[in-house]
Amino acid sequence: MNLSKSKFCNGVQCNKILWLDKYKSEFKEEIDNKNVLDNGTEVGIFAQKLFGPSKNVSFNSDLNKMIDETNNYLKEDNVIITEASFNYEGNFCSVDILKKERNQIYLYEVKSSTQISDIYIYDISYQYYVLKKLGFNIKKVFIVYINSNYIRHGELELNKLFNIKDVTDKAIDNLDYIESKIEEINNYMLQKDEPIKDIGLYCFKPYECPYFKYCSKHLPRNNVFDIRGMTINNKVNLYNKGIISFKELLNYDINEKYKEQIDFELNQKKEKIINDKIMSFINTITYPLYFLDFETFQESIPKYDDTYPYMQIPFQYSLHIMESKSSDIKHVEFLARGDCDPRRDLAISLINNIPKDVCVLAYNMSFEKSVIKALAHTFPDLSEHLMNIYNNIKDLMIPFKNRDYYNKEMKGSYSIKYVLPALFPDDPSLNYKNLEMVHNGSEASSTYQNLGKYSKEELENVRKNMLKYCELDTFAMVKIWQKINEIKEEK
Repeated sequence: MNLSKSKFCNGVQCNKILWLDKYKSEFKEEIDNKNVLDNGTEVGIFAQKLFGPSKNVSFNSDLNKMIDETNNYLKEDNVIITEASFNYEGNFCSVDILKKERNQIYLYEVKSSTQISDIYIYDISYQYYVLKKLGFNIKKVFIVYINSNYIRHGELELNKLFNIKDVTDKAIDNLDYIESKIEEINNYMLQKDEPIKDIGLYCFKPYECPYFKYCSKHLPRNNVFDIRGMTINNKVNLYNKGIISFKELLNYDINEKYKEQIDFELNQKKEKIINDKIMSFINTITYPLYFLDFETFQESIPKYDDTYPYMQIPFQYSLHIMESKSSDIKHVEFLARGDCDPRRDLAISLINNIPKDVCVLAYNMSFEKSVIKALAHTFPDLSEHLMNIYNNIKDLMIPFKNRDYYNKEMKGSYSIKYVLPALFPDDPSLNYKNLEMVHNGSEASSTYQNLGKYSKEELENVRKNMLKYCELDTFAMVKIWQKINEIKEEK
């Protein structure tokens, strides 16, 4: 078959991905990796600037035109080419960055990751193989990736933002493997009947397979892969031992929390409520009470001073306020404009809306605390007030993480996205699916990063939907707080 470097890497993970792509693509599930792709594109653009002026090979569905354009550029003695394209016996690749110095070739594969994984080595090794077979004199091959320790101060320093790792020796060592793997893939793809391929770690690593649901259709409805919190290695090990169904797992030596999830779902158990522990938690909370939730975005290329790659940058928060148990609930919110660093305006808004020495509730407080601590570090003049908020945050997640309150609909999870519908299954006002445009944190982040692409007419509606999403996060916390308080009253 005709291979590209991405298809080859799919084959390294599992040959059947390629077979299903060709013969049964209707079973392919969509995996949300838009942010990853967007980051990859941006990183590629900045990495190219490391090498100075370059010639770019434009994408063309006719690959021969890309190859011809590459060959024209290669006539120069010294040249940098981006997306240089080659084909050897049906094995096609486009090189992120190719540098030619007289008759010597240097290959650079750009990754938006902060570390090098094995699949990246196979990726560049495949490119090395193709060009080597075509007779090019390849001097060195490199992987260009993000330096996670880089902190921006002033102008972007590309030489510090990127790490460049020489992996020539590994590419050379992989030559025989690449050749045999290509042959293996081609033979595999000749099969007309669906190949038999059991579930394994390759269904999840190095990437989540879009055909896992299809390939696992033989499994019982409740099985080892439905256990929340268990590592994928342990799940696969149990599967390989034939310990698959909930019934089989219930009698096996596994963590008691896993057994509890199985027991509740298998035997349709009702709620578990440990009143004393829940009341002990409630008694640590004081009024007035501030329910806080942040939305953040991450970027591979830091835009602002004192930020680093993939740092969580807050751009929005929602705050529900209860002055007392019986008082009306007040709501305030903040959403940055989207055209500049949002952090200082957000931090000022936050300290204006949350007084010192009040109890703040978050769900999974480690996230909110990390955001506030970073803001305090960046803005020393606001630090005292911000750290006061930090020191007074309590975690609404605790009763659910500890399983002091649990039911089968939580499916072993204490995430608010599971807890909320488990506690309020028939309340449409608490259903994230009923929101427009923004339904989760990933969509909120992506929408904010793309605000500049909307027209003025569209922007008002987009911002309204972003605010509704974040508001639901803290309103959900209010409802959960009220729910667990009912236990105290009933007792």
